[in-house]
Amino acid sequence: MDRNPFEVEAPSMDAAVAGMPSCPPPHREPSWRDLDRVIQAALGHMSGGVSPISLYLDCMDWAMHLAISPGKQTTLLRAALRPDAVGADLRLGRSPYLKDPRFKHPGWTHWPYSAYMAAFQRMEACWAAATTEVSGVTPRHQSVVSFLGRQMLDTLSPSNVWFANPEVMEAVQQTHGQCLVRGMIRMQADARDLAAGRAPGTSESKATGLRVGLDLAITPGSVVYSNKIMELIRYTPQTPHVHPEPVLIVPSWLLKYYILDLSPRNSLVRYLVESGHTVYMISWKNPREESKDWGLDTYLEEGLRAALHHTSHEMDGNPVHAVGYCLGGTLLAVGAAALARKHARRPLLKSMTLLAAQTDFSEPGELGLFTSSSGVSFLDALMWQQGFLGGKQLAGVFQLLNSRDLIWSRMTHEYLLGRDLPMTDLMAWNADTTRLPYRLHSDVLHNMYLENNLAGGRLCVAGERVALADIQVPMMVVATEKDHISPWRSVHKIHLLTHGELGFVLCSGGHNVGIINPPGQPKRYFRWKTRSPGGAYVSPDEWVERAKLEEGSWWPHWQGWLARHSGAKAPAPPYPAAKTLGEAPGTYVLEH
Repeated sequence: MDRNPFEVEAPSMDAAVAGMPSCPPPHREPSWRDLDRVIQAALGHMSGGVSPISLYLDCMDWAMHLAISPGKQTTLLRAALRPDAVGADLRLGRSPYLKDPRFKHPGWTHWPYSAYMAAFQRMEACWAAATTEVSGVTPRHQSVVSFLGRQMLDTLSPSNVWFANPEVMEAVQQTHGQCLVRGMIRMQADARDLAAGRAPGTSESKATGLRVGLDLAITPGSVVYSNKIMELIRYTPQTPHVHPEPVLIVPSWLLKYYILDLSPRNSLVRYLVESGHTVYMISWKNPREESKDWGLDTYLEEGLRAALHHTSHEMDGNPVHAVGYCLGGTLLAVGAAALARKHARRPLLKSMTLLAAQTDFSEPGELGLFTSSSGVSFLDALMWQQGFLGGKQLAGVFQLLNSRDLIWSRMTHEYLLGRDLPMTDLMAWNADTTRLPYRLHSDVLHNMYLENNLAGGRLCVAGERVALADIQVPMMVVATEKDHISPWRSVHKIHLLTHGELGFVLCSGGHNVGIINPPGQPKRYFRWKTRSPGGAYVSPDEWVERAKLEEGSWWPHWQGWLARHSGAKAPAPPYPAAKTLGEAPGTYVLEH
């Protein structure tokens, strides 16, 4: 039987005296907690899982401090009355609204549309100034109020009003109003989708034609291991010779794994197998009510640990290049830290790569706005009652974080211009939502976003604390410039938590497009810099100044790094069909 690398041996007296880090016993919740959760879950259903108490306190903190700031009020009033004073008085510098893609049509430069645009941009600028640099307000509260204001202001954008948008007016004239008729039909179809519990745009009137296993996730492979929470896929080598060390990819459990194996042109998996690597992939099961108690320890033990052992065993015991994407990268970092404390004679890890993955959650970006103590309490109660967090609930959060692109831009194109946006592989994947087990999501919210226990060395695995500083294997960390889920400056904090070899890559694009960045795409670039073991810390701004800038995709750079940390290629070993449980993409990814 394989030894459990996360298993805790009874500490000796010498170890106890030496101060071996240990964890307190699990907290037992009082019986009256269930009654509180019933009430909070009922309120959570009405508020979409958001704590109204938290929002009230955030807004009151800002409003009361602004009320006793006459200097700030005077500045805001003067700027609002003098359009030419917005930039100077509000000290906005280079306004982000000047390059707003909503106003890129040439018609916005002509009156009266230019007046509509200018008034709206002035209103946005005033609100941005009103919610920053208010003395005494907690920074998080300022960010929440600013975020809420942006969401409300976006509803008032002239680009969303048919008679105030020159592009829409032009389309109305050219189609004799038929664009608005088509948009109304599309709106009715989306309303039916929502009423039926589907994502908007997935009705029969707009069939995507992109199916998992036929159009998406089609890199050849087989399922070689399965348990209650995951299937392990091994992809068929595409070269006669391969490196001896396999690559194991740990995707996030937030959405389906095939973000890394989309269409053949956009598949990181295909790129790796065609470069001489043997690739394995975890495919998480889509959980339901019976999976309520699957927690972080479950995903570490029966997910990461099981996949690492099986992958290494199939490849003659060779250590593994482990790759984690988003929260899958966070899970990998936790598991690697736990493994590092065991001092195994045959290490399971050869290297570790984190893709858009945070390990320090002290500055998690706008996603952190939803994770106050009150907010987590309400969401906990809602998930406790349901047994999971639904895909629609999770998708709604991510749409709010990028509402201009995911909500308003789509509505303008489809409802006002009457144009169906062409369905892409990435859009089809984004609509394929999953559920999250109550215990896992609660563990992550509390340990990472709320208490930042991983970065603080307080996170416990199997009763023992883990520290990222214990990780000694070479690391490559990839971040993206426009990431609203894992902001790159937050990802960069891993420089403060580890001391070994660390290559850091900052590429163009956002959380998904920046990672799914195959060679040959125009206008792509990345920066990179490697820190030697024990090297000095470099702040994010200094890092950007010192890093090397290269055009194109970061994939070849990373693949070269993997090759340098791998053994010489040898003939690809045969894989007998008797060891497989079925063909890729498996069955878990097809569950809804």
